[in-house]
Amino acid sequence: MAHLLLMSFLGPDQPNQFNRLMRVLDRHELLVLDVGQAVIHDQLTLGIVAQAPSIEAQALAMREMLLISQEIGLTVRFKPIEDAEHQRWVSEGGQRKYIVTVMARDLSAAKLAVATSVISKHGFNIVNLSRLSQREGLGGSGAMSCFEFEVKGGSDQAKALKMECLKLSSEHALDVAIQQDNIYRRNRRLVCFDMDSTLIEQEVIVELARAAGVYDQVHEITERAMRGELDFNESFAERVKLLKGLSTEVLDQIAESLTVTEGADRLIKTLSALGYRTAILSGGFTYFAEYLKDKLGIDEVHANILVTKDGKVTGEVQTPIVDGERKAYLLREIAKKQGISLEQVIAVGDGANDLPMLSLAGLGVAFRAKPLVQQSANQALSNNGLDGILYLLGIREEDQNRLIGAKGTGE
Repeated sequence: MAHLLLMSFLGPDQPNQFNRLMRVLDRHELLVLDVGQAVIHDQLTLGIVAQAPSIEAQALAMREMLLISQEIGLTVRFKPIEDAEHQRWVSEGGQRKYIVTVMARDLSAAKLAVATSVISKHGFNIVNLSRLSQREGLGGSGAMSCFEFEVKGGSDQAKALKMECLKLSSEHALDVAIQQDNIYRRNRRLVCFDMDSTLIEQEVIVELARAAGVYDQVHEITERAMRGELDFNESFAERVKLLKGLSTEVLDQIAESLTVTEGADRLIKTLSALGYRTAILSGGFTYFAEYLKDKLGIDEVHANILVTKDGKVTGEVQTPIVDGERKAYLLREIAKKQGISLEQVIAVGDGANDLPMLSLAGLGVAFRAKPLVQQSANQALSNNGLDGILYLLGIREEDQNRLIGAKGTGE
């Protein structure tokens, strides 16, 4: 018999507690097999699994633990563990670990209950839980809140869980993402963004059409293309032709009126502080992408060049057109140039023409996307800002604040 013991401690957190408990185990020659600790509101929860060399050593250690716990105000409970139970626990260490990220603007107990019920329904067991957003004051702040769950389960279960999580987005205004907890999750190095309706709220070609007086025709073609109902290249050329004769003075006016998407500025600043490379891969136009590059501090831009002559738009665009396949090609080339694997790439977009790069990247995020795109991408964010991507990387809000503050760009 192995003389295994689980010791559970609960009470006020104080300095030097853990050290004193370890010294007791050392005096009685108990071997520590596992340990876990959490502190919330200065209240400690600590668990220790230890193996004693004999039943006498175990009894002496338990007696001393009781005395020390009483002295420092902790409640302690002991549970003997059978050898078979411990071996089962050890074998479960081979199960795949996943990270489930839950975020919402009003992350109530009801929403957490909905998310965790879906996790349990698909056979996952929660083994750890932590808060990534800042601590809430009385009454809450209404700001985005985020919790990260570490769970264990099978890959088949993960696929089913992901599909059900998409329903939570529309039904409960709740974003739930599930990722395998592997070496790449916290080691991404490149982020490639779509521009229109992703980094900015508008579709630029629609704004150009509005200025040219052809809004209805272009808007209808754009919507059908974004839903995947039309070939992108053909629809794009058709829309650009409708802009023929538009004054180039309008381009400046539209650029200055663009609305940067919520959270984009914070996201780019944080990524930059962490040394990420950022790129715009857009089916829109370089004129506006370059404007955003300078405004947000993005590293590089790949988009379509709108041909102009004598101060007028000609209705033509230079080839090759940046369509879905071109975006995927560019993403692959940038990663190769940076000397990183595709697993280290994040792609973010909202339309059907973003799907090739979303599926190629290690982390593809459908941002406020059409249903077709949400179902096909790795992850979907629909109810929060772009900075929600930082939570998918496991970056705590307090660390985000330190990073952008250190760069002199704190908000």
